[in-house]
Formats: sequence, C-alpha cells, structure tokens
Amino acid sequence: MFLGTLVRVAEFGEGLLDSEARAALEGALKYFREAAPKHTADEEESLFPRLRQMHNPEIEAAIDTLDPLEHEHRRADLLHAEVDRLGRLWLRGGTLSGSEAQTFRQHVAELASIYKEHIRIEDEVVFPVAGRLLSATDKAAIAGEMAARRK
Repeated sequence: MFLGTLVRVAEFGEGLLDSEARAALEGALKYFREAAPKHTADEEESLFPRLRQMHNPEIEAAIDTLDPLEHEHRRADLLHAEVDRLGRLWLRGGTLSGSEAQTFRQHVAELASIYKEHIRIEDEVVFPVAGRLLSATDKAAIAGEMAARRK
C-alpha cells in the first residue's frame, strides 16, 4: 500500500503536491522510515535464523532464497534512504528539481521491482514452508519478538 503511494506520488514529477498527495507522501515516508525496518528485523532476526537451523529437505529450497532476500533488504534500505531524503526535501521546499524528481522516480520504480519479486518469494516459498515446519514454540517465540519490536 505504501509503496503504491510512493509510485503514485512520483507521477507528480517535480511539481507542487496537493494536500492529499502531501499527506500520502508523509505517511508513506514515515512507514518506510519507522515500520519497514521492523519487518526486516522480523525476518532477519527472528524467522531466517530459525529456518537456517532446521535440517529438513523440504526447507532447503526456502533456505536458498534467504541470502538473496537479505541482499534485497540492504539494497532497499539504500533506496529508501534516498527516497526519504528527496521526499522530505519535496515536502519542505514544495518542489524538486528535474534531476531530483527523476532520481525519486527511478528509486521508487526500483523499489517496486524489488518488492514485487521479494514478496512473491516470501509468499510462495518462505512463509508457507515456515508455517508448515516451524514448531509451535518457534512460532510463538517469533510472534513475541515481533510484538516486542512494535512496543
């Protein structure tokens, strides 16, 4: 949802944002600055280590996807930092230069591309296997760790 917001706002080019677009941009930037890192931590600190400890043939394919997902997290972090910087600049100044707007659009487009495949892998490979093979104890521990990150 928030990525879609960034995609729609990027279509404004470097021009002035109306009040609705400003509010949407502020909300999306805040989400990616504050909430998205918690999702990354949920995976990298809670889920992925548990999956890597399992020795089950069914989970091997899912484990092979974890390194690329973590690499994508790093690339997305860098892109989000620049989108956040440019988005805040846009909100403060009212406009972006042509090159700033182009960079904003390119970074948002790259994020959309990364997330499309990233989410597909999570939804089709990692999460189903984790749901089937993690113990109830592990699932409860992951849920507790996730809740603690959000307090």
